[in-house]
Formats: sequence, C-alpha cells, structure tokens
Amino acid sequence: MAPAKKRNVSSVKTAEKSAKKAKVDLSKTVERILESRKHANDVFDILESLQAEQEKEVISAVAACSELFSALLERKELFLGKLPGEEDALSGGYSAEDKYRIFMRHRYTSCVEILLEHLSHEQYDIKESAMCCLMKFAAGEGRHPLEDLDWSEHYSFPRELIQALVDNLLSKATDNSLLISRFQEFLEMEDVRYYVMSSIRDNVGKVMDKSKGAVVPVYQNNVFTLMSSISMPNQESELTNFMVKQEAKHEDWKAAKLHEHKRVFERMWLGFLKYKLPNSMYKKVLVILHDSILPYMSKPTLMIDFLTAAYEIGGAISLLALNGLFVLIHQHNLDYPDFYKKLYNLLEPSVFHVKYRARFFHLANVFLSSSHLPVYLVAAFAKRLARLALTAPPTALLIVLPFIYNLIRRHPSCRVLIHKPSAEDEPFEDPYLTDEEDPAQCRALESSLWEIKSLQKHYHPDVAKAALLINTPLSEQEDDISETLEVTTYELMEKDLKQPEIKSVPLEFETATRLLKGGGDVLGQHFCLA
Repeated sequence: MAPAKKRNVSSVKTAEKSAKKAKVDLSKTVERILESRKHANDVFDILESLQAEQEKEVISAVAACSELFSALLERKELFLGKLPGEEDALSGGYSAEDKYRIFMRHRYTSCVEILLEHLSHEQYDIKESAMCCLMKFAAGEGRHPLEDLDWSEHYSFPRELIQALVDNLLSKATDNSLLISRFQEFLEMEDVRYYVMSSIRDNVGKVMDKSKGAVVPVYQNNVFTLMSSISMPNQESELTNFMVKQEAKHEDWKAAKLHEHKRVFERMWLGFLKYKLPNSMYKKVLVILHDSILPYMSKPTLMIDFLTAAYEIGGAISLLALNGLFVLIHQHNLDYPDFYKKLYNLLEPSVFHVKYRARFFHLANVFLSSSHLPVYLVAAFAKRLARLALTAPPTALLIVLPFIYNLIRRHPSCRVLIHKPSAEDEPFEDPYLTDEEDPAQCRALESSLWEIKSLQKHYHPDVAKAALLINTPLSEQEDDISETLEVTTYELMEKDLKQPEIKSVPLEFETATRLLKGGGDVLGQHFCLA
C-alpha cells in the first residue's frame, strides 16, 4: 500500500504544478497578444484551456479571458456593428485592421458562448468565475458598445448578454440557488436589475409556453429564487448605482425611472404567477407577498386572480392567500365580499393539528380585530370555535378560549351567547347549523356558548380554569394570546410534571446563629448548657 500512497501524493503535486504552470503560461500568453498582433493566434490556446477538464486550469483560463477581452474592449480593438463571417472577412474588401478586429470579435463571441455553457458546470467555482467574468464583459460592453442599439429604447446597455446570462441561470435541470445568491450583488445596480427583470419575464413566457403550462419544479424554483432576490428601491432619488452611466439623456433612460422599474417588476411577477406552481412554491410566494411584492406594484389588485386560485388549494395556502386578500382590501380598497365567508370555512378540526396553527390564529385575530364587523359574523366565528373546542387538544384550547373572550369583549352585543335565558327543565336543542358554509345563515345568535360550560369539567386544570372565566364578568382588557400560540404538548406536559419548588417556611424573625441563641435570646435567659 505504501507505493500507492507515494504515487497519489506525487500525482497531486504534479497536478498542482501543472495548474500553476498553466496559470503562468496563460498570463504570459495574454501579455504577448496585447503587446503584438502577430501573436493573435495564441488566443486559441486560452480558449482551449477554457474547455479543459481540470478545475484550476479552467479558472485560470477564465481569468486570462477576462483580462484579455476586457483590455480589447477598452482599446476598441473588437469589430463594431453587425459581425460578418470570417470567410467573408477574408474575401471581402476589409483592411488589415478590420480583419484583425473581426477575428478577435469572433474569438470573443466563442469565449462568451463557452462561459455561458460553464454556468451549467458541475463545479461551483467554475460557474461562479464564469458568471463574474460575463458580468465584467457586460460592464465593458456597456462602456464600449459592440452593437448599434436603438438609442431611445436601450441606450448602450448590453441587453443580449444579460438575457443570455439569465437564460442560463434559470436552468430546467439544475438547482442554481447558490449561484443566484452570488448573482444578487449585481442586482443592486439599477440598470442590471431593470434588464434582468425584463429578461426573466421573456424567459418565463418562452419556457412555460413550451411546457404548455405544466409545472416545472426545478426551473420555477430557480425563477422564484432570482425574483425574490430583487430588492426594489422606494424612491427615485435612490436610483444612483448604475453599471453603465449614459453620457447623454441619462434621466430619460427607462432604467433610471422608478415607475418603469415598478412596471417591469409588476409584469415580471404577473407573468410568473399566471402559470400553475408547485404547492410549496405557493407558500413561498404568499409569505413574501405583502412585504416584498405588493408595495412595489403599480396595480396590486391585479393579484386577485392569483390569490383566488391559491385559496382554492386549501390548507395553509388558503390561509396565506386570505392574508394577501386582507392587505388588498384594507390598503388598496379591493371589494371582496366573500372574504370572511372563506375564512369561516377554514375553521375545521384539522386546524388544531397542523404546523401553521399559530400563524392561522395570529392572522385570524388580525382579520377579526375590527369593531365594525356585524354582530352575526362575530357570533358565527365565536360559536364555530366553541363547537370545535369540544374535540380540540389542550394546547389549542388555551388559544381558542381567550380568542373567543376577546371577540366578545370587542363586540358586547355578542354577550347574548353567554346570557341565554332558558328554563332549566326545558330540553335544549341547539339551533346552530354546523354544516352551513355561510356565517350569515348558521343561526349562531340564536344559540349559546354551552360548549365552554362543558369545558369547565375538562381533565386539564388549565383548560378548566380558563373555561370558568365565562362565569364572571369579562374584564375590558383583552387577553394576550401571543404567549400561547407557540405552546406545544411537550411544553405543557413538562410544565405539569415539573415539581413545584418547596419554599422555605419562616419560623423566626431573627435567624438563630447557634444553639439557644436567637429569637430575642429568650431561650438563653432561661436555659443553659452545663
């Protein structure tokens, strides 16, 4: 085994030496090409190394390409305008200067194509270096455009290169979350952000139409990761960080206008959300919707279709969708009459046993906090929760009971549910319709909260104690349910099983320091130790 180890060590050292030598050779190659045009063909050596198998050699080649072509862009030694074929350049009436520029422009194009392919490489370091090199080229093309772009629309920004970069980042087969997080620093530049958003919208339209609207999980996850990485500015005065500074009419450039950013941002999200998403993706979008998406849309009410579709899925997604609708109703004057009906129908026994229980009751508390809600609606929610409480676990009951009490505090007219006059000998039949989906038709006001009375005999002392509060006049101060939202069954059991600390019982006001000494020295006056 010993000789094998020697061979392994020597092979590693040889590989490191060859990589270091390749890096030195490539640096010298770049210097030769930039010093004299007679070494122009040496660029093929760099491009060959760019497609090598060893990681370090490829990264060295990327650095060499970055140095070489950035310098050529600065020197304006790449052909400008529509690029003719290499054969046409040889046979056409081009000068030696133009032939050299056409030749190097073709090599630059080949380099960009290889770097774009490397964005799908197995090694992350290669992907990262390729992406950073492409962004350096984009900055160079912005300062020294290679194409005659429409001045009024795109000015001198390398939109095609950014589009190609985005297309490769949004892979359908590989999860590029890590690479996209690295790309996020470039999104802090206003013009890059603007054209990336536009490129995402174009890419999503092509890919999803090609898949005929079917779910493409990996691709859609990459798209969401990239879109959620975009931080929008709040004021136009914040638009100061540009990768490409326009020499003239900068203030008229669309990338320099906040309302244009919002327009593209809105179209990007609407273009993505109009297609069917994986269920996990609905949750991710809805969680950031009210903070990171709606405030930056020109017309937030356009999200109504997405939110309605999300509600139909059920479970946690329905609740999160209602949260988005609530924001639209209160902040953007959306008329959505079925909101509370949908919330009412989410109150099922399963709501006490799912992981989003705490979030559900937190949001439900927000939705029902207004004192202007009709009495029948609040009574319906209180009665529905009381009925569900009969089969709920103790941890849920410690949330539900204070929740019901708070509803009654906010709406004193609901006290009729507590003080329901009836003859004691008369058999009671609850008129409440459990299966009715419309809270206006469930006849909650005709019923009473007898379920809470039943819970006063509950096996858990904390629940029984909470249920007994209904026998006394409720205080005006609302109960804080935030402390009980996250309580688990384990924590409740630990609290019950934990032995109470035995407090020391005070026997004397003055602590005795020795035998027959203490308590005002009364013992010492009448007794002594012989």
